[in-house]
Amino acid sequence: MKKTIGIVGGMGPLATSDLFRKIVEVTDAKSDQEHVRVCIDNNTEIPDRTAAILNGGEDPVPEMVKSAVRLQGMGADVLIMPCNTAHYFYDRLIPFVDTPFLNMIEETAKEIKRRGIKKVGLLATDGTCRSGVYKNVFDAMGIEMCMPSPDKQKSVMDVIYKGVKAGNLSIELTGFYEAMDELFEKGAKTLILGCTELPVAFDLFKIDRPNIDPTLVLAAAAVRFVGAKVKGE
Repeated sequence: MKKTIGIVGGMGPLATSDLFRKIVEVTDAKSDQEHVRVCIDNNTEIPDRTAAILNGGEDPVPEMVKSAVRLQGMGADVLIMPCNTAHYFYDRLIPFVDTPFLNMIEETAKEIKRRGIKKVGLLATDGTCRSGVYKNVFDAMGIEMCMPSPDKQKSVMDVIYKGVKAGNLSIELTGFYEAMDELFEKGAKTLILGCTELPVAFDLFKIDRPNIDPTLVLAAAAVRFVGAKVKGE
């Protein structure tokens, strides 16, 4: 019987649909029937993760648990969530589910090591940057990481919140390009698109800079986990 991927979604909706699309695109399938079964709970009731981490905002974990348990009940054999910042709460989620739950940050670190990259630049929300979710995993695996300076970081947040999440395609991108340039000047060999809105932004705004897309890495890892073939492997 074919195994099922469960997506804890809604963080945000576009990032959720982006992950689903990438699961479909990376699967080596010649017909509808050869594709992976995917269940999605696009739970837009999950409170903002950055606000919870930095400003004492509403705890997102109860709603995240509801989604995970709901997906488990639907028959998911593995769980994934397309939100980098949400992985700050990963260890609190795990005790509530029996289903394996892939960690996007750890899967990304494995991919960086596989490519032999020693230093990366992180583009992410303030919550992800300050929480250390990437730094802790990368330090443990010997990957050097740099982040934008505070004034450049504001431009990254604007692209995420005032651009993609707000559906605003006319946002000014000069500051965002300066943030990327700064990371390369610091010695980064590639950019980690450490917010699931950023791969969407790179597509929408046709940004062409060396990068690793954790959403794509996670999609491929989930497809492998359920025993399907990934294109090119």
